[in-house]
Amino acid sequence: MSFTETEEIVLERTLKSNQHALIVYNDDFNTFDHVIETLKDLCGHTTEQAEQCTLLIHYKGKCDVKRGSVKQLKPIFEGLCERGLSAGIEQLV
Repeated sequence: MSFTETEEIVLERTLKSNQHALIVYNDDFNTFDHVIETLKDLCGHTTEQAEQCTLLIHYKGKCDVKRGSVKQLKPIFEGLCERGLSAGIEQLV
């Protein structure tokens, strides 16, 4: 099946609109170790992934730690908040 250029653009936008990013924001009270362990526990990150995300959070102010639908990300978001991290879910454009 082939699509016209317009159909491909609409399809691409539709696919992207269903994608969201789970963002963790920097704060002044959580330790690196706490953030790393939380990302490993809740997001399934390897130690290296969690360490890299934690550095980005610290130096850039935030990091996109997981992508998916809101339904997939909401329980992880709630877990991050329960463990004291600042987080949000943003729609990807």
